[in-house]
Amino acid sequence: MTALSLEPEQCLVLDLSGIRFCDSSGITALIVARNHAVAARADIALAAVPDNTIRILRIVGLDRVFTIHPDVGTATTHRPATGGP
Repeated sequence: MTALSLEPEQCLVLDLSGIRFCDSSGITALIVARNHAVAARADIALAAVPDNTIRILRIVGLDRVFTIHPDVGTATTHRPATGGP
């Protein structure tokens, strides 16, 4: 993920619709992706997050860190009002 080139003001959208299971490795990958986006002064959003993964994100408090959208289309048309994290 960190090899991905991001520009300031871009929004990295992670489509999680195919996720069936998320453990600490998955949480770490999401945090690494977020840190990469923040370092590039870009935004990051999660899309189509399955219910079981939403539950995990809530337990660890990442639902307050990531912008979560119901689907990729919504995520790609929405811009945060604050201009990012």
